[in-house]
Amino acid sequence: MTADDPKQLVRRGYDALSIRYDEATQADAKYQDWIGTLMARLEPASRVLDIGCGSGVPMARDLTAAGHHVTGVDISEVQIRRAREFVPQAEFVNADAMSLDFDPESFDAAVSLYALIHLPLDEQRQLLHNIATWLRPAGWFLCTTGHREWTGTDDNWLDGGAPMWWSHTDAATNRVWITQAGFTIESEQFVPEGAGGHTLFWARQI
Repeated sequence: MTADDPKQLVRRGYDALSIRYDEATQADAKYQDWIGTLMARLEPASRVLDIGCGSGVPMARDLTAAGHHVTGVDISEVQIRRAREFVPQAEFVNADAMSLDFDPESFDAAVSLYALIHLPLDEQRQLLHNIATWLRPAGWFLCTTGHREWTGTDDNWLDGGAPMWWSHTDAATNRVWITQAGFTIESEQFVPEGAGGHTLFWARQI
């Protein structure tokens, strides 16, 4: 990895360990309460943007099955290829989230789970602002962020032989960034993971 190219490390890591990641995170069980809460807050046939959609399971799959229109974005070509196989009714884009360009108020809700933490800190702030512009007024935003400040790599991520890179600030700073981007935070909770964890935010576009 070069210091100016961490996102390529992220892309290669997910390309190499897409299946292993799904198995290790048990997202089908982990996300169900969040998905249920989101669907209870959506109008029928809502437009949902999923940034860092992974393989499309379970978020895009469950939202699409409920009649919503999902646009999923992921930097990993392998993740997007699998998502298109698992959820052919949704639209998937293989891209760096910072390259996205949607019209204002294009979506009724946006989701970004365990994806912001793979961006440099300045890009995280910018992406939050971008998401706020892409949402209709009062649109919901569900995201996970870092809980404590840390930037670093794991050279043997998930014991799969591929490295991975993360960068995140603390929960208090993320709270400020989300608010400054144009959201009202409705709730916040700590999501434990191993010896640490992440912060889950529910917010609405102002």
